[in-house]
Amino acid sequence: MKDKILFLIRKIYRLTDKIAFYPTLLAVLGLIFTYAMIYLEEKGISKYLLETFPALVINNTETARSLLTTFIAGLISIMVFSFSMVMILLNQASSNFSPRLLPGLISNKRHQIILGFYIASILYCTFILVYIEPDGDKYQLPGFAVLFAILFMVNCLAAFIYFIHSISQEIQINNILDKIFNVSKHRMLYLIENEKYKEGDFASSNSWQVYKSKKSGYLQNVSVENIAKIAKAQNVRIDVMVIKGLFVSEENIIFKSEKQLDDDVIDRITEHFDFSKSEVVEDNYVLAFKQITEVAVKAMSPGINDPGTALNAIDYLSQLFSLRIHKNDKSLSYISEVAYVSMATVNFKTLIFQVMAELRTYCKHDVVVVEKLLMMLLHLKNIIKEENKKYQEVLDEEIANLILDAEASISNKRDLNFIKSIV
Repeated sequence: MKDKILFLIRKIYRLTDKIAFYPTLLAVLGLIFTYAMIYLEEKGISKYLLETFPALVINNTETARSLLTTFIAGLISIMVFSFSMVMILLNQASSNFSPRLLPGLISNKRHQIILGFYIASILYCTFILVYIEPDGDKYQLPGFAVLFAILFMVNCLAAFIYFIHSISQEIQINNILDKIFNVSKHRMLYLIENEKYKEGDFASSNSWQVYKSKKSGYLQNVSVENIAKIAKAQNVRIDVMVIKGLFVSEENIIFKSEKQLDDDVIDRITEHFDFSKSEVVEDNYVLAFKQITEVAVKAMSPGINDPGTALNAIDYLSQLFSLRIHKNDKSLSYISEVAYVSMATVNFKTLIFQVMAELRTYCKHDVVVVEKLLMMLLHLKNIIKEENKKYQEVLDEEIANLILDAEASISNKRDLNFIKSIV
């Protein structure tokens, strides 16, 4: 029962990433507030305020109708204009930077809240307009409710101004890179601070029982702690074979167990594998490396030709790799100092190869970018600690491959000598 509750909570949490979640929530709240105001009007709040604070009540039917009609038309126009502009800017971001950035831009919660506030205000004004009786006198007219419509309209105008400012900042590549970097940085720091790994705490799983996936999609998250609790209860060890963030097909091996498990236990374990059709940086820091690398590659394409953006992207990659070298290549989940679950992760060698392979392919002809890449690799070599000395061999290999590609693409001997002098 507890597992099912946790599963339900995770599913509800995932809904918050959907673009329609906050608009729908605010629209429902707007309807609830509307009916609350209608209830207060039925109890005579406008009549009471007209006698006590007449300045707070609009007591002219035609004025109220004109205001509400104008507000509804104006809010719809503002909403259409705002999100038409969003679509245009998203199209530009996709063309100039990378289509992989779109989910992060679309899921901006502040913009979703503004959209929800627009919709809630439109619904409020519409229902209050319908509530006004054609032959109503000053006591029947919902004047206090109309006052709230005016306040909502003023707030919508303020939200519109903020939206224009926010979207103009959001689409700038420096802000995009900075947001990706900060999210992935916080994720990596969390993993580094909470990871536990001791060599020899987890036996080889080569001969263990294999279990396959019944779903397909990107593995968005794995509740390793909950799987560890199940493993402890069954007195068994689990080796998760799939890497978070990668696409998993049906019939792919997702985990191994050191002994045969019942169908009920298998189902309980697989419930803690969350699949999605999209990728999220908050759950998978490796995606940040992919996104920033794609921005750099796109910037170096002949159609864009923006080496400055590529250099900025490499700076962010350098900072991310500086954090990554402090993380172990394996992750174990412990309960009472016993490792029950091993989680597959993208190791440092594979990660830096994937990044450098793309950058070498598209940036090897540019002397300045090659210099920047060499400086990044040399910086990483200098900050490697004693326990991660194995990473130095990986970096030496990447430096050699980068120089080799540069020699094949750059014909100017002076430029080549300059690059070789850096190493």
